[in-house]
Amino acid sequence: MATGESLRRDAVRNRGRILAAARLLFAERGLHVTMDEIAREAGVGVGTVYRRFPNRDALIATLFEERLQEYVANAEEAAAHPDPGEALETLLERTIEMQAVDRGLHELLVGDAEAHERLARTRNDLRPVIEDLLRRAHRSGALRPDVAITDLPVLGLMLREVVDFSHDVAPQLWRRYLAILLDGIRSTGRPLPQPALAQDQLEAAMSCHKPRRP
Repeated sequence: MATGESLRRDAVRNRGRILAAARLLFAERGLHVTMDEIAREAGVGVGTVYRRFPNRDALIATLFEERLQEYVANAEEAAAHPDPGEALETLLERTIEMQAVDRGLHELLVGDAEAHERLARTRNDLRPVIEDLLRRAHRSGALRPDVAITDLPVLGLMLREVVDFSHDVAPQLWRRYLAILLDGIRSTGRPLPQPALAQDQLEAAMSCHKPRRP
């Protein structure tokens, strides 16, 4: 019994080491990191990595699910905040920061159709939460009245492009453009020249979007 318990503890500990190593390497270097490199970082044999995760895609999927749960937690925390304007701004900042500090997550979101679909499902699950936050922000006067829920993923897409564009020379540049965007959605100036996308239009655009690469 003691031997069995020890083996189970070792398995749990090794799995944690593998996830921590993969999380670090993917964040620093992107998704091209190999299972051998992850094993070395974790201090385990590569066979141990494959016993826990049959391939790199399975490991990436596990870490992506962690990130989605972090996004859900951030949205739920924002929904509970007494100041809806501040909560919305914080949610946008945290969402972009997750990608700015994690190159692997960023690469996944700009280049993987399945990740796009999983993120879209998560957004749909959170839609009532975000809609309520937007209603409160509108009522408080913190958010211009013509900003719609479908504007938020598009704003995120714009900022992701800044993250990609400036990552190697000015990795915090996205914060400048986030501040400009936040000033824009707080403004009560001229009406916006185009209506927001309908939900089906947003989903169609996201499914077709393929970021240009040099």
